[in-house]
Amino acid sequence: MTVAVPTPTRTIRIGSRKSQLALVQTYWVREQLQKSFPDINFEVHTMATQGDKILDVALAKIGDKGLFTKELEMGMLEREIDFAVHSLKDLPTRLPSGLVLGVVTERENPADALVLHEKFIGQQIDTLPPGAVVGTSSLRRLAQLRHHFPHLTFKDVRGNLNTRLAKLDAGEYDALILAVAGLERLGMGNRVHQVLPKEISLHAVGQGALGIECRGDDLELISLLKVIEHAPTRDRCLAERSFLRELEGGCQVPIGVFTELNGLNLTLTGIVASVDGQKVVKDIVTGTVADAEEIGKELAQRMKKKGAQEILQQIFAEVRPVA
Repeated sequence: MTVAVPTPTRTIRIGSRKSQLALVQTYWVREQLQKSFPDINFEVHTMATQGDKILDVALAKIGDKGLFTKELEMGMLEREIDFAVHSLKDLPTRLPSGLVLGVVTERENPADALVLHEKFIGQQIDTLPPGAVVGTSSLRRLAQLRHHFPHLTFKDVRGNLNTRLAKLDAGEYDALILAVAGLERLGMGNRVHQVLPKEISLHAVGQGALGIECRGDDLELISLLKVIEHAPTRDRCLAERSFLRELEGGCQVPIGVFTELNGLNLTLTGIVASVDGQKVVKDIVTGTVADAEEIGKELAQRMKKKGAQEILQQIFAEVRPVA
């Protein structure tokens, strides 16, 4: 592949949220690009997003369209920054006009993790006692776990990773459900007590991967970014994002996925569940990697026929964003 190298005098400005995890991810991207293009100047510019500012309201009540991305996207459109690094699971499937998903990086473990208070060390999700308080800010996790473990008590938890862990250690929660990838990226992999199997919790669309968003007309930059793209992850995430887009679901809805690659074949499993865990629609589609987005669309259409759309419409009616 031929990469168009920007002129050495160009400074490329990278946008990032201010959270510790966001900065770790952004500086990792910067480091990889700097290795390939030592003569280019890469600068990191941080911004606070709406999702970072409102910490006392459940995510589903705030709204899901650009919750962690809008300010960064405005920065790109106003040419204050050249591209933004996102946790791909936070990036809406429909981007503002003029912006594109430039590349997708290699995925870390996309699974969910059980993190326990010290009094429950040695337990697993299925051995926690009735009434144990489990913290999660994700409707997807909440719906699936209520389906499997109705005897547990679930409580919303907000804040950055360190804040959530501090609340757990202080005894406000007996357990938390967090992303394995985030814990590992911050060097906290030792806090993972159980990696939840896909039979219990299908992960979020794009979870574990980084998505690089940029202006669609900056072809020179898009060409440069290709050096950090991971094609297998890209293909899996294209199928997942197509599935989510076809269901018209944002990142704060109970939609889970799991993708597998076997040679040129891609298998996508999807789930839609009611928030109370009582209604679950699940299906699976296999096709070729070249048809990744079509696989996502087909799975969504199959699940709509099984009742997924009715579940989502009810959730949208009940969980209305605050003003």
